[in-house]
Amino acid sequence: MQNDLPKGFRAGAAAANFKKAGRDDLGLIVSDTPAVLAGMFTQNLFKAAPVLACQEILNRAGTVRAVLANAGQANACTGDEGLANCRATQSMVAGLTGLAVDEILPLSTGVVGAHLKMERWVDAVPALVKSLGTRDAEGFTRSFMTTDAFPKFAMREVTLAGGTVRLTVMAKGAGMICPNMATMLCVALTDAQVERDSWQAMFGRAVGKTFNRVSVDGDTSTNDTILGLANGASGVAAQSTADMALLEEALTAILAQVSYMLVKDGEGASKVIHITVSGAGSDADAELVARSVGHSQLVKTAIYGGDANWGRIVTAVGYSGAKFDPTKVSMKLCGIERFRQGCPVNEDQEDALAALLKGKDVQVDIELGSGTGAYTFKASDLGHEYVTLNSDYRS
Repeated sequence: MQNDLPKGFRAGAAAANFKKAGRDDLGLIVSDTPAVLAGMFTQNLFKAAPVLACQEILNRAGTVRAVLANAGQANACTGDEGLANCRATQSMVAGLTGLAVDEILPLSTGVVGAHLKMERWVDAVPALVKSLGTRDAEGFTRSFMTTDAFPKFAMREVTLAGGTVRLTVMAKGAGMICPNMATMLCVALTDAQVERDSWQAMFGRAVGKTFNRVSVDGDTSTNDTILGLANGASGVAAQSTADMALLEEALTAILAQVSYMLVKDGEGASKVIHITVSGAGSDADAELVARSVGHSQLVKTAIYGGDANWGRIVTAVGYSGAKFDPTKVSMKLCGIERFRQGCPVNEDQEDALAALLKGKDVQVDIELGSGTGAYTFKASDLGHEYVTLNSDYRS
């Protein structure tokens, strides 16, 4: 087993048979020492029980020790019973590990409205705790996958003034992704020593540049959660301005790497659309344009089919709600300018564009000509398989 977790973290997993027999669907990560916590959560008003539990812990506890994740049931829209069941799972793990209940962060994913299958938890938790130390980043990630085609995780090291620290990020998600803070589920670990306020602030900025700028289908889940645990086990502290900048740069880069995987694995997706908006009157206007294009089903289906229908892109720019002069707008598709200052250009480039649109990454550049505002965004295309997967998701 490759040891790709930061120092002081151990991972385990078990098969609880929540949905499919014979696969790990329950995962646990434990830090040997208290870890400073950062977190961001869904802005959907229907917050799942584990989201509420994690938010409560973040608001009142400076440190935590563990992350407990399950697939198969989202435990969302389940009322007081769902919250009680969530706390009961924390208590099960606490009783076998010696940890306090409030040191254990719960994560759940699966069908909304489905209660946790508590009898299966009772059977599986002893094996889960016993497995600690037997799983790597991939093993833990696989324990909370649902429709994911592949596990999404990454590791990198960064050298600070006092030595080298490690960052490992593990995430799941392929559908119901349009985060207004994060993704379906994500856990970021580091063995760097950081102060809580600095860690939360850094984490928020990094998420804002990465997970907050991806979309598969325009839906924001009830369970979206991203957690960051820093346990300081490396003995290397990030204290100076230079060290903090290096750590934030590495954190942003690894979150960007994993969030790209989410879009690449969008349910039924075959391509990633990279949208860059510049020349807006403000960054907010640039974001409106980027999200409008990235969420457009007509744009997404055209890209899926390899159709260089640039008019769909320009139309989405027009109804975005951003303020700009239409006669100053220009647009490039796959590096070829097709719209300049409100008029079509390079109409003889259709064959060249058709060839470029066969690639897995499609670049869309939009220049509004109204200022210095800018924004970047990633979205998946939309194909037949998305409907197939989501028309019988519960079966």
